[in-house]
Formats: sequence, C-alpha cells, structure tokens
Amino acid sequence: MDPVRNPYAPGAGQRPPELAGRERELRQFEVVLERVSRGRPERSTVLTGLRGVGKTVLLNTFRSMAIQRLWGTGKIEARPDQSIRRPVAAALHMALRELAPRHRAPDRIEHVLGVLKAFAQAKEDEAASGKAGAKAAKGGPRWQPGIDVPAVRGRADSGDLEIDLVELFLDAASVATDLGVGIALFIDEMQDITPDDVSALCTACHELSQNGGPLIVVGAGLPHLPAVLSASKSYSERLFRYTRIDRLSRDAADYALTAPADTEAVAFDSGALAALYEVSDGYPYFVQAYGKVTWDHALDTPITAEDVEIAAPEAEEELAVGFFGSRYERATPAERDYMRAMASLGDEPVQTTEVATSLGRRPSSLSPARDSLIKKGLIYSAERGTIAFTVPHFGRFLRRQPD
Repeated sequence: MDPVRNPYAPGAGQRPPELAGRERELRQFEVVLERVSRGRPERSTVLTGLRGVGKTVLLNTFRSMAIQRLWGTGKIEARPDQSIRRPVAAALHMALRELAPRHRAPDRIEHVLGVLKAFAQAKEDEAASGKAGAKAAKGGPRWQPGIDVPAVRGRADSGDLEIDLVELFLDAASVATDLGVGIALFIDEMQDITPDDVSALCTACHELSQNGGPLIVVGAGLPHLPAVLSASKSYSERLFRYTRIDRLSRDAADYALTAPADTEAVAFDSGALAALYEVSDGYPYFVQAYGKVTWDHALDTPITAEDVEIAAPEAEEELAVGFFGSRYERATPAERDYMRAMASLGDEPVQTTEVATSLGRRPSSLSPARDSLIKKGLIYSAERGTIAFTVPHFGRFLRRQPD
C-alpha cells in the first residue's frame, strides 16, 4: 500500500481522519452552545478519561464548533507548578480579540482589556509586597500581556485569584452578551491545576451560573478530575456536566478504520477488523497506531488479518518507545518498582495495601513514590485506597519489561 496515502494519524491531540464514536458528545455540546447563546442557563463541561481516548481531540473539536458560531475562545494547558492567572489572561485575551472587530463600542472593549491587563499583572504586584517580592520587583521588567491599553486599577487586580477571576469572567462575559454569543475557555490537563486555583475557578463558574453570564469553562482531564473538583468546592458536582470518554465500541472502531480507507478505495476484510479491535482494545490512539502500521505493511486491498498479524509487532514496538516508554523514563527507580508491583497485580485498579504487600513494605513508606507518580500523571487514585494507571495497557507493557 502507498504510505503517502496512509490516512491514519496517531499523535498527541491530533484529530483522526474520522472522529468516530463521539456523536453523542458532539450533540450535547451543540445544545450547550445554542442554550448559552440564547441566554439559557447551562453548566460548564468536563471531559474525563484515560490517556489515549481522545479527550484533547474532542476538546479541540468543541473549540472549532464554538468558533463556527462566532464565539470568543481561548485554550490553556494546566501545569502542576504554574498558577492559571497568566495562562487564563492570555486565553481570554485571544477570545476578546476574536470578538472585538464585531463590537460597536471600542471604548468598552478597551475597558475590558484594561481589566484583563490589570488581572494579568496582579500576581507580580502581590509578589512585590512579600519578602521575595523586593528581589522580584528589581529583577527585570514587568510581564506585559501584549495589551496596548492602560491597566484598569481597582478591578480584578486584588491579588486574590478567587476575587479577581470572578470579576474578570463577569466583565468578559458582558462583551459576549453585547454580541449575542458566548465565550468558552478550554482547559486541558485540568487535574493539574493547583488546589487554590481550582477553588478560584469553581467560585468564578458558580458566580457566572448565578448571573447568567455567557462564559463557560470546558475542561478535560484524567478520571480523578471530578474528585479534584469536589475536594475544592462541595458544590462542584452541580457546576459541571461530567462526561466520561472511554474506548470505542466495536462498530465505532471499525468505522474509524474503514471510513478513511474508503476515500482511498481500500477495504478491510472482516478478519482484519476483528484482529485490529483485539490488539487496539478500542482505544482511539491504538486504533490509529495499529491502523497506520497495518496499512504500510499490506500489499493490496482488501487488508487481511494476516496483514495485521505481520504489522502488530512493529506497532507494539513504536508504542513501547513513544507512548509507554517516554512515560516510563520519567519515573525514578523507586517509582518504577511501585509501578511494576501494580502491574503484577493485574490491569484493574488495585489497593495501595496490596502494592505494599507485594513489595514487602509498609504503605506509609511508599507514599512519596505514589504521590510523585500521581503528580507526574502516571497513576491516579481511582477511589479512596485504590490506584490505577492513567495509560491503558501500561501494566501489560511493564510486565514485558526486564527486571
């Protein structure tokens, strides 16, 4: 088969040629956009799932849908060691720039941009008042968010993110109200937002829901994200619509493979589709990875189960290096021992006490390794006292590694 015509696209956040099996989620978000545009109350949205199920792809697709409706949009990727103040400021700046050309009152846009500028700089003002602040204030120029208007003092610049985020969201939402559209802030890796910032974000969303402002947050994160939000604010389960993104059904996985192939006049026989579903287990990233390598190895159409059998070892080798190996290399020796012990207990969530027993250690002595692995996004706490891998088939990968 011609590799140049290969339609499959395994990649981090890269949209596959056919977004199969996500019709329900797309319809739901279409309703959210329409309701918010009409001034109807609607909750923000949170997507959760393991790595490789297509959360980022769906997040980007949602953003495209909002842009098509002339909404203002911005996107950030949360990091565990970074406040969301500046990233949110940059994202909302982008959203306001998208709305500004259609607004009939330039002075109103300038005022909100001035508030945004004050918000972005407030953290440095706060730092400058502390012990480390004097040094920070002297060490180089203030951060400039690229907004060519004076900062509006006294609004969204208190240095308290919870207060400032509420005021900024309300002011930004008022611009969207003027135009009869909305603003959507997209947040990837949402579980990595620091606890204080999560609390501030929930408070701002709560205030928006009470005021009916047309600004929504659309987040994506690992399966324990709802627990992270709930730990921050008890009412968070009522602020967000939670949608679990999982592996594809057999029909959806087949369609993800056959629809792009049809455009190239290539077919899969039933045996090939069954074999591909067995090796990929329906996870969208794996469907694309095995589909791509199988295409390159096949000699002619239709692609057969024999082609899949020949190609599978190469696909597994690529996954071992790029998908699994890159994550494994980030772990320390102690963390690797912890993950190997998890893998030896199977692929389902396991009790932390079982891991400790397997290693012949007290559970408390393993807390640093466990907590570090959670922070690195390699494992998550499925529920109290249990842990699981964030990456599908990671246990299988570890069991194949030499000791």
